[in-house]
Amino acid sequence: MKYELVIFDWDGTLMDSVARIVSSMQAAALDCNQPVPTPEAVRHIIGLSLYKAFPVLFGELTVAESDALLHAYRRHYLELNTTPSPLFAGADKVLTGLHQTGYRLAVATGKAREGLDLVLKDSGLGHLFHALRGADQARSKPDPLMLAQILDELRMAPEQAVMVGDSSYDLAMAEAIGMDRIGVTYGVHNRDQLGVHKPVALIDDIRHLPEWV
Repeated sequence: MKYELVIFDWDGTLMDSVARIVSSMQAAALDCNQPVPTPEAVRHIIGLSLYKAFPVLFGELTVAESDALLHAYRRHYLELNTTPSPLFAGADKVLTGLHQTGYRLAVATGKAREGLDLVLKDSGLGHLFHALRGADQARSKPDPLMLAQILDELRMAPEQAVMVGDSSYDLAMAEAIGMDRIGVTYGVHNRDQLGVHKPVALIDDIRHLPEWV
């Protein structure tokens, strides 16, 4: 075992939820009379907390406008949107195998904790993780606070852990705290965008992860 702790992003890394996020954001924009962002624009902000993503998508907003978008997005994503969000092929087996081997596992996600708890319950994977952080429990990626909180909770140092994610925000967050990082290329950012942050590996399939940790 090269590492003792493997920290995962969720959307675009373990779960194929990008299409649902995109359509929910577009629906929220319509509800709130905001310009509807392109799929490419929404993909680019996945990984950020919503309050940090909104100005990127819609420009300067009032607090009331941001709050309205937040509530509309969550209503669509959690209640109204029926776009399937399956786990990527093999993700459940990879997580189970790592857990059984003795790794500690954690999640550091741009989702709010309510949304994370929901998908962990629906997927039946919640019992595999030793620590969880949502975007509303720390500062938004790429700020490394959520990683620092996870390390503190599990009493580990950055060099004992590796971050696995599909966005440049994931890898930049790990880079900022001196933690190794592995990029997955099937999510929102491409190999060039991920490569800027000097990952120890770039993998095209989550099933290849065990050989790198």
